[in-house]
Amino acid sequence: MKRQISFGQALATVVGSVIGAGVFFKIGTITAQTGSTSMTLFVWILAGIISIASGLTISEIAASLKINGAIKYLDYTYGRVWGFLFGWAQMIVYFPAQIGALSSIFGVQFVSLFGIKARYSNLIAILLVLFLLGINLIGTKFSSKMQSVITILKIIPIALIIIWGLFNPAKIPAPIIPLTVGTGHSFPTAISQGLLSALFAFEGWIVVTNLANEVKNPEKDLSRAIILGLSAITLIYVLINYTFMTVLPIDQLTNNNNAAFQASIKLFGQFGGKLVTVGILISVYGAVNAFMLTGMRTPYILAQDNLLPFSNKIGKANIHTGVPVVGAFIVDAIAIVMILLGNFTVLTDMLVFVMWTFNTMLSVAVIILRKREPELKRPFKVPWYPIIPIISVIGGIFIVVSTIINQFVLSIIGIGLTLLGLPIYYYMQKKNN
Repeated sequence: MKRQISFGQALATVVGSVIGAGVFFKIGTITAQTGSTSMTLFVWILAGIISIASGLTISEIAASLKINGAIKYLDYTYGRVWGFLFGWAQMIVYFPAQIGALSSIFGVQFVSLFGIKARYSNLIAILLVLFLLGINLIGTKFSSKMQSVITILKIIPIALIIIWGLFNPAKIPAPIIPLTVGTGHSFPTAISQGLLSALFAFEGWIVVTNLANEVKNPEKDLSRAIILGLSAITLIYVLINYTFMTVLPIDQLTNNNNAAFQASIKLFGQFGGKLVTVGILISVYGAVNAFMLTGMRTPYILAQDNLLPFSNKIGKANIHTGVPVVGAFIVDAIAIVMILLGNFTVLTDMLVFVMWTFNTMLSVAVIILRKREPELKRPFKVPWYPIIPIISVIGGIFIVVSTIINQFVLSIIGIGLTLLGLPIYYYMQKKNN
């Protein structure tokens, strides 16, 4: 594959992958879990700190190892089976579920905006997947440039809401100190549940490591894109959620999936509601494209090591565009099936658990490699070592343990689906030998 992705395009992929529907829809869930404005903002900030710590930590591996993506980082540190399981989980559920869920949200918002009958929302979602598949098949360079444009466009409505909200003369008090929870809420439960919800909105940044072999200067640009992207996203999330809480009282925000729409009507009038809907469509469109751009490379990476059946077909990229065509068809075909099946909330929550399990392993890998290979050239070193990696590891363990305690069945299903890849792995190992 050609090194054709610039720092700006990699940064746009990070921001585009993460900022999707969560920035608009999570405020209702988190306020219900925390019961207060101060705790709501605190869990957003805490989620950002954990994500940035994880990004800083994993960036050291991304800059040091001249290999492609998180799958290979796990291979290198723990052994090939762990990299395969991570790639398997991404290929069969994570990327298809993200693409399918976000496309479904796009379909629902699209029919609402244009007054189309609700039964056509799935058709719109499938057409979006097929349209973006066609865009990505044109070539990596084209789709990456389009991602940069979409990322800028999706920031515009968010920026308008934040600016109008901050200078709104009729602000509702939204105290950020002292740190309290609402009546009937316990402090530990509010933090754990609120943090899990907020972290879902940060999901997706690690997928940019799949582009490591196509970034022009991966030793510097990959880590910079991850760190700057996550920092910007954290600031955006905190500001827009603070804006929502100064426009609508917390009892109107709680469990309200239309909070962004209603807040914008108060800020801009009826036009504001349509503006937010357009903003959601642009935001979700960009997120789907980002997940598609990076997701199609997961089966390609696995097939390059002959770890999948028909690897000789899956592990090839188009000689003119550099696009792994078969990988794109695999991921998008599963996504379309998921759109037709419906109900992605449980599936997506389950994969957040699975992905953070591997993210935690990647953070621990930095500590392992520091001990095992002290002479390894590290163009980027995580600052304040080992404090930042420890924050990342503790945060990851907290997420995994909290999910097991609060959603035990969900976590078992997630582990089970991941382990389904083991028979294929050992079959291919035997075949290769």
